[in-house]
Amino acid sequence: MSAVIELGPGVRAGFTQRYDGGASAAPFDTLNLGRGVGDDPDAVAENRRVAAKRLGFGHERVVWMDQVHGAQVAVATEPGTAGRVDAVVCDRSDLVLAALAADCLLVLAADAEAGVIGAAHSGRLGTQAGVAPELIAAMARLGADPARIRALLSPAICGGCYEVGARVQQEVAGSVPEAAVSTRAGTPGIDMRAAVTAQLRAADVGHIASDDRCTLESPELFSHRGGAPTGRFAGFIWRQP
Repeated sequence: MSAVIELGPGVRAGFTQRYDGGASAAPFDTLNLGRGVGDDPDAVAENRRVAAKRLGFGHERVVWMDQVHGAQVAVATEPGTAGRVDAVVCDRSDLVLAALAADCLLVLAADAEAGVIGAAHSGRLGTQAGVAPELIAAMARLGADPARIRALLSPAICGGCYEVGARVQQEVAGSVPEAAVSTRAGTPGIDMRAAVTAQLRAADVGHIASDDRCTLESPELFSHRGGAPTGRFAGFIWRQP
């Protein structure tokens, strides 16, 4: 299990790893936290309890999303499912926000002084649509100051590995020029970490940190490109009640 990280006074965040316990059988072994990938629902429920316990909060506090690769943001008012969105924010100390990935980039963010936290799932389409800046804007509407926000980016497939067609690269770069890179093979690629970092800087986010592991190259993480079907790891952010 990745270490719990402090994102300001009283705010904690963390990412899970593939083999940190769990009840899922291959190809979802072992700590798959994603529903809808074909895994046993009972195993997923147990995995979510295991992950919450290891990170130090109650699983009944978590807000999940039905992620759709868009840029919609929900304001969470209770645990459970926030709906078909790719970002969620709240100003409550009793909720834990979660986002899932298996190559996509997750963004966890907090303004500890305002008591506002947020989580976003930013894959290729979400990055192109601007889900990360939408997350920051939604946090600001709850009273956060972008200059005080501390953002943490998750492991994701790196630009050296994320090969796409030239047309796809051009479409994403049309929204975020920093996304366009060449892969190690010299083919068109997408660097979601560079793209989202640029978006957050343009939104005046005061501090950006990153877990730079590549999901395709790191066997302790789930990777859709590395072997679908597969499970999902999670990023969690919460305030200490």
